[in-house]
Formats: sequence, C-alpha cells, structure tokens
Amino acid sequence: MLAGNLAIAAVSAFTGVAFYISFAEQPARLKLETQAALREWKPSYKRGMAMQAPLALLGGVLGVVALAQDGGWLWMLGAALILVNWPYTFKFIMPVNRELIALEPENATPLALELLARWGKLHLVRTLLGLASAVCYLAASGS
Repeated sequence: MLAGNLAIAAVSAFTGVAFYISFAEQPARLKLETQAALREWKPSYKRGMAMQAPLALLGGVLGVVALAQDGGWLWMLGAALILVNWPYTFKFIMPVNRELIALEPENATPLALELLARWGKLHLVRTLLGLASAVCYLAASGS
C-alpha cells in the first residue's frame, strides 16, 4: 500500500530529525555560552520548523489515506499521534519560541539559557510523539 509506505517514510523522517535535535544538537547547544547558544538556536529553529512541520502534516494525511484504504485502527492512532504535534507546538512550544526570538543574543541573560533548556524538554515530547506514530504505522503495515 503506497499511502502507508509513504506515511511511514514521512513520520520516520520527522522522527529522525526530532531525535537528532533532541539528542545531539540540543545537548551540544546547551554547552555553549548563552549568547552563542541563542545565536545557534535561532537559525536552527527556522530550518527545523521548515522540515518538521510539513513532515508531520504529510505523515498524518498519508496515515488517514492508509486508514481509508486498509481500515486498520493503528493507522488512525499513528495519524493522531503525529498530527497532535501541531496543537502541542502551538500551545506549549510557540510561547517559548516567541520569547527566544525576541531576545537579542548580545543581551542574552541566564533567562535565555533557561528558555533554551525548557524548549529542549518540550521538543523531546515531539520526538516521542513521532516515535510512537512510527511504531503504530509499522505495526499497521504488518497486520
């Protein structure tokens, strides 16, 4: 089933990017001085958002298409898990993003580092949602 295979690919790509951010980039960022960490986060955030937002949407839509074709409830669960990234991001991550974007690196205070650390914890949830969605899709494709 093409839609299911494409859904798995999109969600796996989302999860891979999120995993890299959570377990490689974010820990490295937090070892930098506050000004440098904020300077690094700003362009990284823009590029990450440009990759992850469409992948989450595409993975969810393709999961719904796979559900329509196959009827397995795991497709719906996987689609819900990846699509919940959108409201989760708007509700919990965007307020932190706005605060970080408003900060100028030259004037960064310890608050900036606290915000970056909070952002990383919030982003980890996105990683886990992507992983759970991928597991659902893989299980659905095998049943």
